[in-house]
Amino acid sequence: MITLGIETSCDETALCLLQTEGNKYNVFGNIVHSQIDIHRGFGGVVPMLAKREHIKNLPILYKKIIEESKIKENDIDRIAVTYGPGLEPALWTGILFAKELSEKIHKPIYPINHMEGHIVSVMIDNQFGELKKVDFPALAILISGGHTEIVNARELGKYEILGTTLDDALGEAFDKVARMLQLPYPGGPEISRLAERAREENIKNEIRLPRPMIHSKDLNFSFSGLKTSVLYTLRDMGEINQDQIKDLCREFEDSVTEVLMIKTKQALENQEYRSLVVGGGVIANKHIRKMFENLANQYSIPLYLPIPEITGDNALMIALAGALNTTKPSVEGLVAIGNLSLRN
Repeated sequence: MITLGIETSCDETALCLLQTEGNKYNVFGNIVHSQIDIHRGFGGVVPMLAKREHIKNLPILYKKIIEESKIKENDIDRIAVTYGPGLEPALWTGILFAKELSEKIHKPIYPINHMEGHIVSVMIDNQFGELKKVDFPALAILISGGHTEIVNARELGKYEILGTTLDDALGEAFDKVARMLQLPYPGGPEISRLAERAREENIKNEIRLPRPMIHSKDLNFSFSGLKTSVLYTLRDMGEINQDQIKDLCREFEDSVTEVLMIKTKQALENQEYRSLVVGGGVIANKHIRKMFENLANQYSIPLYLPIPEITGDNALMIALAGALNTTKPSVEGLVAIGNLSLRN
């Protein structure tokens, strides 16, 4: 079976052609066109600009992936498209493109939740091979630019959100702190790079930031107060040198990592899980990745992480979610839902 995946939830225009047969897979084509350069000057994604670029890029990328993969349109068996969560103007471009293509080649559409895509992304390692078998129930930690969630994944398609952010998502907090430090957009990777430099150079840790909500009895997160603490720290310090910037980046990264670890431990101790899944763009962060590996070893639980190439938004995870979907496809009522949540 060949699935075409379409992902336009934010500022990446992405298409993928994925063949699956049983637990075997083959990625015929996987294209991600980033709009970072367009949005960098605004310090963040501008929804209507993202929409314009998606409309322009989708037909170009579709033609390219068909030609390069040497797959004929009629060989496509199903179309999987992200319908939420995300920026609604951007989501609509992918949905409308999928509907037009579905009418043209007479193939069914499977609406996919972007966050489920991040969950299944951990099942793929290479361009082809066997899908990793994730044992359920699994505890899924989803950390991205728009979401920070702890999810009880009872099985594929059956989810219960145990905790979420009450304000900023983790990736969003990284970017906002980077903006305060006048670091390039996107700021998350730059903070991580400078934090790593602080560790390598053994720069003295003189800045202390709070660890928000580590003593709460729930599994929710809050990062807005941490962001405000960074703002006040910078105000009180006045002029800041390069070593102090590195120290602040390390302390911010340590703070959010410690919060993630404490909340994950709390979830693991509240209920028995057979595996731990961590997905989303923030898991590309090397320090956070390493700490989850240490935590999994501590609890002797199998850990599943996506390969770095598909931690961010991509159509491969959407195609795989579509290929694994056993429900009846339907385009009736298929609309963009910006605040779509994971549910049964």
